[in-house]
Amino acid sequence: MSIRTLIRGGLVVTAADELHADVLIEDGRVAALAAHGSAAAEVWTADRTIDASGKYVIPGGVDAHTHMELPFGGTAASDTFETGTRAAAWGGTTTIVDFAVQSVGHALREGLDTWYDKADGNCAIDYAFHMILSDVNEGTLKEMDLLVGEGVTSFKLFMAYPGVFYSDDGQILRAMQRASGNGGLIMMHAENGIAIDVLVEQALARGETDPRHHGEVRKVLLEAEATHRAIQLARVAGSPLYVVHVSAEEAVAELAAARDKGLPVFGETCPQYLFLSTDNLAEPDFQGAKYVCSTPLRPREHQAALWRGLRTNDLQVVSTDHCPFCFRGQKELGRGDFSKIPNGLPGVENRMDLLHQAVLDGHISRRRWIEIACASPARMFGLYPQKGTIAPGSDADIVLYDPHAEQVISAETHHMNVDYSAYEGKRITGRVDTVLSRGELVIDRREFTGRAGHGVYIPRSTCQYL
Repeated sequence: MSIRTLIRGGLVVTAADELHADVLIEDGRVAALAAHGSAAAEVWTADRTIDASGKYVIPGGVDAHTHMELPFGGTAASDTFETGTRAAAWGGTTTIVDFAVQSVGHALREGLDTWYDKADGNCAIDYAFHMILSDVNEGTLKEMDLLVGEGVTSFKLFMAYPGVFYSDDGQILRAMQRASGNGGLIMMHAENGIAIDVLVEQALARGETDPRHHGEVRKVLLEAEATHRAIQLARVAGSPLYVVHVSAEEAVAELAAARDKGLPVFGETCPQYLFLSTDNLAEPDFQGAKYVCSTPLRPREHQAALWRGLRTNDLQVVSTDHCPFCFRGQKELGRGDFSKIPNGLPGVENRMDLLHQAVLDGHISRRRWIEIACASPARMFGLYPQKGTIAPGSDADIVLYDPHAEQVISAETHHMNVDYSAYEGKRITGRVDTVLSRGELVIDRREFTGRAGHGVYIPRSTCQYL
């Protein structure tokens, strides 16, 4: 029997509104909201009352880009679905959308079933899947239709990583054409991987092996070129397009130009591009390896364009691209050859806090924080209003957030299964206090009370942002 819960006295913040309201939860869903102190709220009774005085009551975060247990470069991401979703909950995220991977020569179904098996019974919060298309052919194109029918409605392709995930323009066009017919959303890693591989080879031949060269060979213009090309292919196919982990001012300009034409083109950026830079990649004694990801960190001057894109809605979503590899034993695989450093950063636990700091720093408004971290990712990937808001009928995925608590981000205190923090020593204001997932307490006043297996798979509808 489900516990009837009442959250009293907080400031409810959604993408659309802010109000001092009480929230009533029944059967894992939001039953009602009413102004605090109103006649309606005063008569509510509950089995459990949570005092939210002095706190924000916000929707649980939706991180639409994670890679738990992802095999990469002879190793695998260090967070399992159990450790990664627990860390997500600590950071105020209550839903992740992870990437199932199709291996070349194998069916989409085989890759998806492998990811179902990895996640089933292990997640502390709810989860869904995108599908990585590594091998576009007649068989996998037909499978796309079947996957959309069962709630896997987005497909990621790569213009990067030749020989691993790479698709050529013809394969990309075919997948986009299929998506335009079945309602799927194509997600694109937009970097010119063929050209980048030439630059990598040339840099290594010159003896340029340090981590900072990872950022130097993956040039801004090659992200912008690939973004432009992906947009034109989507126009030819009549398909919407979502460009993942946008890092460069020139790529934002390509998205903005397409949106100015009224095209269904969308973009995501990540906290690492908003808060870190090539200065981190250049840290001495191989410490820069901690910050190797793709697209790479850019010079700090690109950050203004990313923040501007988030304010103007040329970028709609902030996800993490959480793909952690430990420094010891994993990132160290690239000593003497930056191209062998596993690509990826930890961050699923830090996103909501960093974006709240951005509110305090004047980059975005409080409601825009909730929009880009909760509502827009839910809409983009067919989860709204079940996820991403606080409204009658929505899942009771709710975070009590203390906007005044101060904290220092550190590997010593985080819950991700990785031996460093990308934001080590950063002081921020704001911290998650309590987290409910479908009405169940997962974090109770800074104590983990959740369990592996609470999280369930959520089938998604098609993109609602159109």
